[in-house]
Formats: sequence, C-alpha cells, structure tokens
Amino acid sequence: MGCHSKSANAPLSINSFLKLFSLLLLSFPFLAQADELNGSNTAWILTSTALVLFMTLPGLALFYGGLVGKKNVLSVLMQCFAIAGIASILWLVIGYSIAFDEGNPYFGGMGKFLFSGITESSLAGDIPESLFALFQMTFAIITPALIIGGFAERTKFSAVLLFSALWIVLVYAPVTHWVWGGGWLQQMGLLDFAGGTVVHITAGVAALVAAIMIGPRRQFGKAATTPHNMTMTVTGAGMLWVGWFGFNGGSALAANGDAAMAMLVTHISAATGAITWMFYEWIKFGKPTALGTVTGMVAGLGTITPASGYVGPAGALVMGFVAGIVCFNAVIIIKQKWKIDDSLDVFPVHGVGGIIGTLMAAVFASTELGIFSGQGFSKESITTIGEQFGVQAIGVASTFIYTAIVTYILFKIVSLMTNGLRVDQDEETQGLDIIDHEERGYEL
Repeated sequence: MGCHSKSANAPLSINSFLKLFSLLLLSFPFLAQADELNGSNTAWILTSTALVLFMTLPGLALFYGGLVGKKNVLSVLMQCFAIAGIASILWLVIGYSIAFDEGNPYFGGMGKFLFSGITESSLAGDIPESLFALFQMTFAIITPALIIGGFAERTKFSAVLLFSALWIVLVYAPVTHWVWGGGWLQQMGLLDFAGGTVVHITAGVAALVAAIMIGPRRQFGKAATTPHNMTMTVTGAGMLWVGWFGFNGGSALAANGDAAMAMLVTHISAATGAITWMFYEWIKFGKPTALGTVTGMVAGLGTITPASGYVGPAGALVMGFVAGIVCFNAVIIIKQKWKIDDSLDVFPVHGVGGIIGTLMAAVFASTELGIFSGQGFSKESITTIGEQFGVQAIGVASTFIYTAIVTYILFKIVSLMTNGLRVDQDEETQGLDIIDHEERGYEL
C-alpha cells in the first residue's frame, strides 16, 4: 500500500504525458494534424461511392429501360453496363489525371496517369486519395450514361461505345478540371457543389446535339412511343432518389453538417419537383401519371445538385417548384414544338434543370434572404447576388458552348468510323436487342 501511495504522488512521467496527450488528440480531433486520415469522413464517402454507382447500376439502367420499347430494353441496359466499364478504365488511365492533376486552367496534367502516386496511404484532404478517385469515377460513369437517353432505340452499339469513350476524355474530364480540379471556373468562384455544370449541363447538351444529329425515331410523331414497362421505370426512379443522397451528400467529402444539409435540400427539391409536376400535369391534361411524377422528381434532383451545398431548405422548396414547372414545359417545347426526338427527355430535364439550378444557386446562396437564405457566396470578393449570378452565367454558357461544339465534332468523327451512327430502318423496326446483341429482354 505504501509503495502504491508513493507512486500516485510522483511527478508525471514522460510515458504518462504522451498517453495523456494522445487521449487529448482523440478527444479533440481538431488538435490533430490536418493530413491525418479521418475515419468517419472516409466511411461516409465509401458509402456515398456505392450509392452513386447504384444510381447508374441498376437505377438509371432500369429507369431508362422501362421507358423504351420492349424490343430495345436490353440495348439500354447493355449500354449502361458497357459505359460503366469503359468509363472506369478510362478514368483510371487518363480521365482522373486530366480532371484533377495540376496542369493549366483548362486541362489537367498527366501526373496521375494510371493513378500514378496513389497508394493505400496517400490522402486527398483527410480521406484516401484512392477513395476520392473512385468517388469521382462514379460521376464519370453516370454522366455519359445519361446521354444515351437522347438517342435511344436507333443508334449503333459500336457508335455508342466509341462516342462515350471519346466524350469522357474530351468533354467530361476537362469540364471537371474547370470546375473542381482548380481550373478557371473554380478560380472565378463558380458555385457547383455536385455537378450542375459538370454532369447535368454536359449530359443534357450532348443528348440534345445527339438527338438533332442522329434524327428522330422512325415512329416519332406518327405513333405513340409509350414506355413498355412503367413498373421498371418507377423502380429505377426510386433507386435514383436514394442514390442521389450519395451524389450530393457525398460531395461534401466529409461526414458533417454540410453533408447533412446537402441531403436535406436534395430530398426537399426532389419531393417538391415530383408533386409540382404531378399537379401541373393533372390540371393541364386531366390525370396525374406515374411517368410525370417520377420525371418531376428527377428534375428536382438535377436542379438542386449544383446548389445543394449552398442553399437552405426553404430555398430548395422554391427550386424544386421551379424545376417542376420549367422542366415540364421544356419537355413539351422540345418534343412538340421543336420536333426534336430527345427520346427520354435528357435535355429538358437534366440540361434545363442543371442550367436553372446553377443560376438559382446564386440567388439562394445569399445570406440576406431571411428564411430563404443560404450559406453565402463563393468568395469574399463576391458580395451581391448579381455578381455571383454573373459568374454562374459564365459557367453555364461556357459549359454549354464547349460541350455542344466538341460533341458535334465527335459525332462527325464517330459517324465516319462506324459508317453511320444509326441502324437502318429494317433493323430499327426489328429492335436493337436482336440486331446488336442477339437477345430478347422477355421470353414469355
């Protein structure tokens, strides 16, 4: 007892001090070095990565698959799976380096070629760089997969694959560098939290260019082109809604209040977009449809994406409402007035949604709108909605123009390489499932 009592009153030893200091670091993580791996952030981005891949496979594949005719359902599923594989390989080889390696304001360098320098111990912020690269890979997968909705049911499988590969390298990766990789739009202070310009405008514009260049389906405007399986489409839409939590919430790159708020506003905008579209359609055409409701939901999601890290719940409510109204009318204008067969409404939903969301981010990011306030503008030098809106408009216009021009050129090149972009009339009548893959979606 005497020995124990004596040691209890002894001065603090070096080992005891080090143990106490370690406990303090564990208790107060902000005291630790910034370049240490954060386990909670890593766990959340691991989860988000799985959710974003889930958006494409099976979410988008089922959403699109149900919307086409039954003779083309496998072609859409196949295109989504093939693009997932090709995009992954290209992102490893060159895409990630173009997007996120240091280069110039317009194009990244080749320092990350084949993920050079990425090991199990290398970090991007306080998460593994391997995880950051994989998370970004899932964005590179879904963006070209979205485009196939613009030319579904009539385009050669070889043309789809070749175009998607070239487009990822020459459009998606450079625009990603502009906005997220230290490029010129990021330096200007563009607000794009999770991909209004990078994903939705690029995909929407590319789909519009494709629909114009490839031309309408043979039956477009002559007979109804109704979805063959709305159950499949609604199932896929639900998967998209769930997966979008990883898309927007994961873009905080941390398990914190920014991620939680991004998820909250994402959900509010999706819900509002769905209900707005449903009632608008009900009033205009007499009946609410499942197709309209899920399309409104996707419009709400696409619109909130660029703003999700910057706006509050009340702002998201307004953005979802605007998405439902504007995108609804955009679908009617594109299909009925302009007679453009953007088969699965990629541009009027994703393109238009991305545009209005990117622009509205400037408004609802303001901290001076009372209950509609957000988290503030991108830079201290930007002090008004007008100034931020100007930056957003430049981001929208430059992404739109660059994507349109390069997409047009790529389709011209691919057309020469594949002896035309689309199948002939007899093959289109027979369906791409048999023509391209010698399979049928249903043997009933």
